[in-house]
Amino acid sequence: MSKFGSLSVQTTPLINTLADQIITYIRTDKLPVGGRLVERKLAEQFRVSRSPVRTAMKLLHDVGVLKQGEGGGYVVGDVKAAEKLSLETPSADEEENIYLMIADDRLNGRLPERISESEFLRRYKLTKGQLGKILLRMTNEGWIERLPGNGWAFLPVLTSLQAYEDSFRFRLLIEPAALLEPNFKLNRPALMRCREEQQWLVDGGIWTISDAKLFELNSGMHEAIIECCQNSFFIDALKRLDRLRRLIDYRQMLDRKSARMRCEEHLDLLDLILDGRNREASEFMARHLQDLSNLKTVAREARTEQPG
Repeated sequence: MSKFGSLSVQTTPLINTLADQIITYIRTDKLPVGGRLVERKLAEQFRVSRSPVRTAMKLLHDVGVLKQGEGGGYVVGDVKAAEKLSLETPSADEEENIYLMIADDRLNGRLPERISESEFLRRYKLTKGQLGKILLRMTNEGWIERLPGNGWAFLPVLTSLQAYEDSFRFRLLIEPAALLEPNFKLNRPALMRCREEQQWLVDGGIWTISDAKLFELNSGMHEAIIECCQNSFFIDALKRLDRLRRLIDYRQMLDRKSARMRCEEHLDLLDLILDGRNREASEFMARHLQDLSNLKTVAREARTEQPG
């Protein structure tokens, strides 16, 4: 869900970031109301294709920052709306930190299996509005559900490192195999969108994106690939596994330099699939997952050996 509220535009971390960058551009260049924004110029400046820029501009149009210009395109609408949205960023960062704190407490057994909203409010010093957004996010991600009547119940997630390692071995079984399924049908628009996001990460987004959003982009790419196999068992298995491993994955994140290299591998993988070279892609996927598992094991051991 976009931090800009309930909108018609389907947003992603890339789209939200581009929207913020466009707002900054408007303010930095002091564009007046009616000042025209050129899609091509913005795409070149932010080093992305025009498609995500177009979506980000539609998002800003929906909230009143931009309006339709004469003859098409977008012009600056309400400059104050741009300032207001930019000022919302610290609040969004604060909510992200609280969300991650709840995830860490859940993973470490510091929260009961069932918990009331009043306990959430007291423990994390939240407003009801903040709690509502965080609970909605947790519900959509599949690790909490509302109880009949009152209260919330946490759903099962992977909490042990052994289970996390087992999840990689399971992925090694299904993800390379999915690329060789006889009914595999390429969803080019979906994979091109994933490629756009991975390229954005490689081009610099990796240094500023949150761990949670990075997980969404990377797991979303793997899910988009497996959906092409049209085998519902493979698809459901990976999506369920992603829900289970989300919290523990936050703790197993690679350093951003290594994560950027994995994104470069994602680009190579997507190019193989988009070129119809599925057998090569299957072999590449297997190497990618095995290497990723090994890297996370090494990183975890290094963190364990650090004093304090």
